[in-house]
Amino acid sequence: MSKKNSVTIEADNLNFRELNSRIRDSVQAGCSRITLNSVCGQRYIGLGLGTGLKITVNGVPGNDSAMFMGGASLIINGNAQDCLGNTMDSGTVVVYGHSGDILGHGMRGGQIYVRDSVGTRVGIHMKSYKQKKPVIVIGGSAGDFFGEYMAGGILIVLGINRGKQDILGRFVGTGMHGGTIYIRGQVSNFQLGKEVKVFDLDDKDHQIIEKYAAKFCVHFSVDKAAIFKQKFIKLQPYTHRPYGRLYAY
Repeated sequence: MSKKNSVTIEADNLNFRELNSRIRDSVQAGCSRITLNSVCGQRYIGLGLGTGLKITVNGVPGNDSAMFMGGASLIINGNAQDCLGNTMDSGTVVVYGHSGDILGHGMRGGQIYVRDSVGTRVGIHMKSYKQKKPVIVIGGSAGDFFGEYMAGGILIVLGINRGKQDILGRFVGTGMHGGTIYIRGQVSNFQLGKEVKVFDLDDKDHQIIEKYAAKFCVHFSVDKAAIFKQKFIKLQPYTHRPYGRLYAY
């Protein structure tokens, strides 16, 4: 049903190909606001979509949502499955729930905000280039291999919606050679990959955390003052060639 520049699509009983075809048809028809109801595992929602477009998903989108997304906004009123934001270039994703494994794989721009917790290998192969710097902010906890092989960008874990879970799993930053991880709380040395160390925050770090934590609070109606009552730490690689001696000598 279309009204001006908005459309609502009932995704119940649609496979992912048909649903994404209807989304593309709506965009080509001039719709800039698309609402998807009864979504249940359909993949590739938001694939490659550009600026000026807002998609609201009511349900649980499948793997690779926001893949290659180029400026659109994707609002997910529920949990998200694996590979959300795969190779995302720009835009914003907001998840009112949890997200699965491999969140932000190869992400090279844009911002992702997850209200609750995420799975394993989040931020793997994230990268930045010139003014493009991808950002992921997580309200809960994250699993093993967080920031694995990370080459650029920013990961922030707030730990406020994690229940009894540890804020991070093991092997944090394994193979990491760029970018920055900010953690609200503490991690033990045994949880860290050998390529990263804990560093003190400087003024620039505080500004970055303030900027993106404030956006998180707006999205999810969280008290910003409460977040900053606990200290943040910074994780960064201490070498930009973690395997240089292994392969070059």
